[in-house]
Amino acid sequence: MPPLRLLPLFKQRPWGGQRLANQWRKLNQSTTNWAESWEVVDLGNDQSRVHGGPFDGCTLHDVVREHPNELLGRHAGCQQFPLLFKYLDTAETMSVQVHPNDAQAATLAPGQHGKSEAWLILAADPNSRLSVGLKPGVDRTALERHLAAGTVEQCLHAIPARAGDVISVPPGTVHAIGAGIALAEIQQSSDVTFRLFDWNRRDAHGRSRPLHIEQALQCIDFSLGPVSPLVPRPLAANGGLSDELIQTKYFAWRRHTLTGARFRLPEEDRCRILSLLEGHAQIVTDTGRESLVPGESLLIPAVCDPIEIEPTSGAVLLESLPG
Repeated sequence: MPPLRLLPLFKQRPWGGQRLANQWRKLNQSTTNWAESWEVVDLGNDQSRVHGGPFDGCTLHDVVREHPNELLGRHAGCQQFPLLFKYLDTAETMSVQVHPNDAQAATLAPGQHGKSEAWLILAADPNSRLSVGLKPGVDRTALERHLAAGTVEQCLHAIPARAGDVISVPPGTVHAIGAGIALAEIQQSSDVTFRLFDWNRRDAHGRSRPLHIEQALQCIDFSLGPVSPLVPRPLAANGGLSDELIQTKYFAWRRHTLTGARFRLPEEDRCRILSLLEGHAQIVTDTGRESLVPGESLLIPAVCDPIEIEPTSGAVLLESLPG
């Protein structure tokens, strides 16, 4: 099975911007509110489709169902692809929201997984902010009081958004991504979001998006407290120019800063997503080679090991793996 090049799915949201169309050239139009580019997804009707090669036109779910061992390796027992990888662009602040864990999702959104996620900040306007977690001492009573008064922002732990920062957002974490931020996101294969507050935003017809306050309050983990950026862990591979950004039971992220020298990724009995953030690179496997430019991703099946990278100097490659 060769590497799979997938067609992204684009999502419009009230808070979306124009980076996906203008800066990353992912869209051939300049319409505003393009908020998300779902690069790898197997979630109900939201399906990545293979572009080119022997699986051209197949949905990702088709490939998971028909070739689980070749694609997923040690995760072959999964009933769907275990990760959702996307890019986000925020022209406005996103809603204040929280995601459930697996047990909560089973009750509040039957048929869905919980949603643990992580962000890698790719670009941030001056003074842009992330709200991640609640301030110390904020309990349910205090949060409910501020929700009623429309002052929920006073409960949120806000930090500057800086390119290169990695933020872990486990289930139960109250969060809101501020305006002027582009990021990559890795998450469980789920789209369950409970909104606490949407900044009184209304569409052109005067309609507001629904809130899910009771469900959100059931999911918030008030013991989590404020969240700060993670410190990457250096890896021996790639001459010490690779980092492990995050490792959870659901996913792992590794970032490879490339010097122009060819190097081999460690062999894994699992699939991986390779996404180029900067520069140019070629991905070499036994089935041939595939070129990547910034913003593009390849889904590498488990059977593709060994994998070698032929980069240009200054290229940055993000590697996403199921946990």
